[in-house]
Amino acid sequence: MAGLQHRNGSYRVLFRYHGKQHAFTLGEVSQDEAETKAAQVDYLLMRLQQRLASIPAGMTILDYVQFDGRPEETPVAEKVTLGTLRDRYIATHESSLEATTVKGIRSHFKHLVTALGEQFPIAELSLADLQGYVDRRLKAAGRKGRKLSPATIQKEIISLRTAWNWGSKMKLVVGRFPNHGLRYPKTVEKPPFMTREEIERRIAAGNLTKVQISDLYDSMYLTVTELDEMLQHVKISASRPFLYPMVCFAAHTGARRSEIIRTQLTDVDFKGRVVTIHEKKRVRGKATTRRVPMSPFLIGALEDWLKVHPGGPYLFVQQAIVERSRTRSPTTGHKGQKTRSKSPTERAANVKVRQSHPAGPITPTEAHDHLRRTLAESKWSVLKGWHVCRHSFVSACASKGVDQRLVESWAGHMSAEMSRRYSHLYPSTQQAAIATVFG
Repeated sequence: MAGLQHRNGSYRVLFRYHGKQHAFTLGEVSQDEAETKAAQVDYLLMRLQQRLASIPAGMTILDYVQFDGRPEETPVAEKVTLGTLRDRYIATHESSLEATTVKGIRSHFKHLVTALGEQFPIAELSLADLQGYVDRRLKAAGRKGRKLSPATIQKEIISLRTAWNWGSKMKLVVGRFPNHGLRYPKTVEKPPFMTREEIERRIAAGNLTKVQISDLYDSMYLTVTELDEMLQHVKISASRPFLYPMVCFAAHTGARRSEIIRTQLTDVDFKGRVVTIHEKKRVRGKATTRRVPMSPFLIGALEDWLKVHPGGPYLFVQQAIVERSRTRSPTTGHKGQKTRSKSPTERAANVKVRQSHPAGPITPTEAHDHLRRTLAESKWSVLKGWHVCRHSFVSACASKGVDQRLVESWAGHMSAEMSRRYSHLYPSTQQAAIATVFG
């Protein structure tokens, strides 16, 4: 028998069905209306029990009794294509996500649209469509002669699933994302992080392919001694004054490239010997911060940098005018070899002095390009970019026995898989753990 609950002027109907209690709110109605609805619920439950009625497909028992046994009338959804879902999803989330994350999502949808079509009706997406996409992508070539990784394909499907779930809340699609039963090939776990010496021993021990050697160097981290040597090379060879202090910052804080770029002068507390890192990855939908202690070496490098800082609120900035730059060169209007005139006079006519502008923050492309150029033709050319500084920071702390919880609080979010790749570098922690078991 259905019961009524009256609280704060509002009525709720309670009933049991197949041994479980359910309830729904009527709101601020009169007692007579509430009792009438409770009686109607009893009648509907009786008809179900006597098998004189059945719950329509897609309805829950709550929907059935709440809407008098009739499916709720829903408006007809607009005809949404894959391209429409992509555009609306990215437009909504672009301001709250990392620029690199948005770039990745766009790349994922580019492959999805190529395979399924811009006008693919997203409401008709099925498991067969997804499995066909996975099977086709597995035949595609990856980078540097590799086959495309199943992990890459899975990320593309995850981007589509995330957009679908958002679209469901926005009434652009209906139902669950149809990936139940989707199969991927097994992936190969990435090797643990290793020193350069370990990697070179492996290379010398066997006939490895260029791809296998490249994968090994992807897992390389630098020891503290090697970090110091690499930083000395950057100090001597850097073509831009911001690069050396920026690499020191990466090596001694473990910050990501994007986090370094958006660090401001006010985030550095020299008196407290701590820097505040602004995060976008640790908590979904929220910009968070973490505080990392600064080493005396880093403090010295930053103090020297601030003596020649070009100005502006950001810690690392590019000069307003930079020779041989697409966006900061002294002049603009230059055309490429295929489109420019053969006449020097006509070419010069299009060139004009670039309007002056203040020094600005480093772009990800500028940071990557300048580091690559600085390390080229040296023993450090095998390093895979800025992230090696982050790996080296965590690995150096781990190999010195620093508590893993402290390291993770300094470095920020790390996935379970990434933590496993570092775990072998905590020898003292592991020895202490086994000693508590066996003495």
